[in-house]
Order: sequence, then C-alpha cells, then structure tokens
Amino acid sequence: MSSTHLRPASLDRRQMLQSTTLAAAAWGVSSMMSHAEEPTAPLAATAKLARRAEPVKYCLNMSTVRGQSLSVPQQVKLAADAGYAAIEPWLGDLNKYLEAGGTTAELKKMIADAGLTVDSAIGFAEWIVDDDERRAKGLEQAKRDMQLIADIGGTHIAAPPAGATNQTDLNLFKAAERYRKLLEIGVEIGVIPQVEVWGFSKSLSRLGETMFVAVESGHPAACILPDVYHIYKGGSDFAGLDMIRGAAIHCFHMNDYPADPPRETIKDADRVFPGDGIAPITKILKNLFAGGFSGTLSLELFNPEYWKRPALEVAQEGLAKMKASVEKAIAS
Repeated sequence: MSSTHLRPASLDRRQMLQSTTLAAAAWGVSSMMSHAEEPTAPLAATAKLARRAEPVKYCLNMSTVRGQSLSVPQQVKLAADAGYAAIEPWLGDLNKYLEAGGTTAELKKMIADAGLTVDSAIGFAEWIVDDDERRAKGLEQAKRDMQLIADIGGTHIAAPPAGATNQTDLNLFKAAERYRKLLEIGVEIGVIPQVEVWGFSKSLSRLGETMFVAVESGHPAACILPDVYHIYKGGSDFAGLDMIRGAAIHCFHMNDYPADPPRETIKDADRVFPGDGIAPITKILKNLFAGGFSGTLSLELFNPEYWKRPALEVAQEGLAKMKASVEKAIAS
C-alpha cells in the first residue's frame, strides 16, 4: 500500500496527528435514528419478545444467499424462518422487485408482519468522487436509494467509497465534507448513511481513514460500517476498534477469513462463517462490547460454495455461528 494512499498530499503529518487525536478523544458521534417502529402483527410481537434476551440484533445480508436467486419476498421469508431479527437488502434486488410490479407499501407490511426490521441496506451511489457532475448524480442516486429504504421502514444504508475504488490521492478532508452533505440528505429523509470500510479499495480501505471521514464530517449522525473481512483486507489492526464508541457503529458486518489465500490476494468469495476462519472474532466482539456496542451484527458472505446449498440451511448455520461467537465473547 503506497504512502500516497495512507497519507494524501493534502493531509500532512501534523494535520493527520491532530485529526487522529480528535478521533480518539472526541469520538462521540452517534446515530440520530432509532430502530424503525416495531410492527404489531402477532408474529412480529413474538419476535420482539424473543429478541429481548439478545445482546445484539442478528441480521441477514442478502449477499449471503445471492447464488440461490431468491426474490425479495422469498428473502424476507427466509430471514424470518431462519430466526433473524433484521434484514440488509441490496438496492438492486429492491429495484427489480418494484420493476416487477411490487410496491414499497406491500414490502413494508411484509417485513413488519414477518417480525423483521431493515437495519441497513447496500447501495453504490457515487457520493465521494471528485468529479462534480458524477458526484451530483451520485447524490441524486443516494437520495432515491435512501427514500426507497425509508419507504420500507429502514433506518440506515451503507455508504462505501464507490467510484473512488482505484483513486490513490483522495483528499480525506474533501471526503468528510461530502459525507456531511450525504448525511444532511439522509437525515432529512430519515435514513442514515454509514461510511463503509472497503478493504480492497485504494481509498477508505483503512479503519482509521474511515473514522477520519466520519469524525471530520462534524455531523452528529456520523457513523461507520466496519466489516471483519474488510478491516483485515485493508491492513488495519483490529485493536483500532478499541478507540470507537459503540454508538458510532449501528451495523457491523460479520464474517471470517481463512489463512489461505493470503491477505494480499484474498477476495470476497473467500469469506467464511464466523468462527470457521482465523479472524480473532472473540477479541473483535469483546472490543465492540467494551465500547458499548449493542447494535446489529449482519452476516455478509459471498462464498460460492454456500450458494450451492439450500438457502435456509446456510442462513441458519450463519445465525448459529454468529450467536456462538457472541456467547463465547461474553463468557471469556
């Protein structure tokens, strides 16, 4: 990883140290959004009672079962049948559902009746890019995406550095200003964008870079979306999670990674269930809980071997292994 990547030309060493100190001392940003209103259907009420004993909410990111080619209604039913409390849909799937004649009102009721909430969503609006025209279009896309998520009862959406993946000279101060603008749009709609760590990117691949953008945005709703695999892939140490208050993380992507392939060549497809790889899952969760995290753990996998199996079997195994990881972290 180049020095240009880690320390953009517009950000000298003194500025970086000052801002990193600010991040450590004043990391008090928290989500302004509470979870969506709890549904009142009998099934939803039962699910709500079952969740009261859980230290976190468990969520299914639909990439985990992408290969099974489920419709959005099938995804909702799968998550409920497997025992999850929340879902993390992809905007591409939601738009296909709407194009096929579905409505947001129907989907919102479907999700609520299943006892689920929409705790995050995956979109790729280019809010961070340098090009003014592309960024303006990206913000319009983000606005549409966030409105869709709001219409189905969701509260948060991922904000990765889409469009700047190969950029090595991203100005982090500019990125923070752009994130603030994105947050202002989100707050007005009622959906909070979470600046996301992307380990394979040449911008915002590090946990510290992502924290910097959130802190320097100066917005009280700023929050980050970390991921076990992406923190590893980007080269950050998991000890950095010790410096982040739990309130600054609404959703945390859960997965694991094997010893081989090595970090330099490992890919999304190599992710495995939590506990099945070499990631220090217990330490990661202990760090999160010590910081006050009580949000949502979302299972995000892209493993083609899992896509060959029955979707319900995969979803249930993933949930069981997330819960086992949490229980181990609490007990240790």
